[in-house]
Amino acid sequence: MTRAEKKTPTPHLHTVKPASAPPGEDGTTEPAAPTPGAKAKSEEVSAPRRRTFTAEFKRQMVAEADACTEPGEVGALLRRHGLYSSHLTEWRRLREEGALAGLGARKRGRKPTPVNPLAAENARLEREVKRLTTRAERAEGLVAVQKKLADLLGEELPSEEELFEAERRGLPIPPPRKKR
Repeated sequence: MTRAEKKTPTPHLHTVKPASAPPGEDGTTEPAAPTPGAKAKSEEVSAPRRRTFTAEFKRQMVAEADACTEPGEVGALLRRHGLYSSHLTEWRRLREEGALAGLGARKRGRKPTPVNPLAAENARLEREVKRLTTRAERAEGLVAVQKKLADLLGEELPSEEELFEAERRGLPIPPPRKKR
């Protein structure tokens, strides 16, 4: 919904003439003449818009202001274009900083955060660590089940040292032995 659609009725105040004033044709007092700058009832008030100036216009205004030599010329220039002295101050500061490109319109609001080039790699590695952790937990669960099964069957599984030694030598995994 736009502001115009959300318009709420406001009471209209009328100035009442003093009792000594002559009444109107119908016996009532007439409202006073509207003040200059007052909006008529039928006019809708639009939302204010922020002005934007092109970089070329800014450069031109700074150059014209710098060319002014007589007292009051800069003020006349500003009034002619509907500008404030703060506009010139800011545009001159940008010019002195060498930010002529900065004289263009600046985007308002929060600046976007720069993308970290390592963020994608970090996210990939985190996913891989999670996957491998899940796999290791599953393998540990299987080993626990194997130990319980071997215990029920009365067999002894090879120790970790025996398994590492067999792997180091390239031998097959030693089979389970019967418990003594």
